[in-house]
Formats: sequence, C-alpha cells, structure tokens
Amino acid sequence: MSVTGVALILFLTFHGSMNLVALFSGDCYNMICEFLGANWYAVVATLGLAALAVIHIVYAFWLTMQNREARGTERYEVTSRPAKVEWASQNMLVLGIIILLGLLLHLFNFWYNMMFAELTHIQVAHDPADGFAYIQDTFQCPVYVVLYIIWLAAIWFHLSHGFWSAMQTFGWNGKVWFCRWKVIGIAYTTVLMLAFLVVVLAFAFGCAPSLCTSCCCGF
Repeated sequence: MSVTGVALILFLTFHGSMNLVALFSGDCYNMICEFLGANWYAVVATLGLAALAVIHIVYAFWLTMQNREARGTERYEVTSRPAKVEWASQNMLVLGIIILLGLLLHLFNFWYNMMFAELTHIQVAHDPADGFAYIQDTFQCPVYVVLYIIWLAAIWFHLSHGFWSAMQTFGWNGKVWFCRWKVIGIAYTTVLMLAFLVVVLAFAFGCAPSLCTSCCCGF
C-alpha cells in the first residue's frame, strides 16, 4: 500500500504542477494536454495509474475490514478517541470514500471529456485537447467549487497521515526522524493541495492571470 501511495503522491505532484500552468497561460496548458492526449504513452500511463489506484483502494478497504474484525466488539465499548491517535488515522475509510467520490466527479468533468472523448470520438462541449476551457466551465459552477474544496480537504487529511505512515512502513522512522517525517509530510501535502486549491479559487473568482490574457487576445 505504501508503494502505491507514494506513486500516487508523485502523480499528484505532476498533476498539480501541470495545473499551475493553467493559471498563467491557457495556450501552454492546452499544449501539455495535447501532448498527453490519447497518445499511446498517455493511455499506458493512465492504465498504470488506474491499476495503482484500484490496488490502493482495494487494499485500504481490506485493511480496514481486517482492523475492524481484529477489534471485534471492543470498538463499541470505547467512546473517546485514544490518546496520540490522529483523527485522520481513525477516519481513513470515510476520507477514502470522499476521495473516491471526488475522483469519479473529476474523471467525469475532465477525463471523460478529454482522453475518453478523443479515443471514442464522441461529441463533447469543447475540443478534447482544450483542457483550459473545461477548467473554466467546471469552476464557473459554485457547486463544483464547493465539492472540489471538500475533496481537496479530504485528500489533505489522507495524505498528511499517509505520507509519514508510508515512511514508517519503509522503516525510515527512527526516534529522530519520526517527528521530522510528520512535519515534512504535512508541509509537502499542504503545499501540494494549495497548488490545486489556488487553481480552483482563481478560476472560480475569475482572477487567474491566464483569463485576463485570453480576454485581451479575444478583444
């Protein structure tokens, strides 16, 4: 699970960096979308990423069920939160469900209209390579903005716990580094989620520099 988690964090890092391009240039962002598109290497990478995500989700559910069975009826006897146990650690299943639902929404808003549309030649609102237009469309809807913020918050809680937990699994959690990995994980996760959040809010409030550029070009 740790290996799949780290791989997904690396993907999120790439995805977040790519999204930041959309803040400053719609043309550059669309060039990246077109480069990826439905090319064979992008399709292979998407299939690999999907496999990692499925393995991660299935293993997480399996691990949660194992933990519940191991505790038996004891979980009903305790009403207070155990000391030194993080909220995220106790609610990983709930966070995982929120993240999964958010992922399905994200796939519908972007992957379906872009890579899937290009592969199947279905009619969609914009050119499949025009990711910039789909960002604008998605975050002009207040409901989607709120749902994405909730989704990003859930991912933050999940990753902030999962990052240092993975370091424990790898055995990199000596007395000195235990606290350090927690701080590093929280800091990295916070910066990563802010990269996504700033794009959502910038397009929601129409203050992304790239929007000004496109308006000027259109004029």
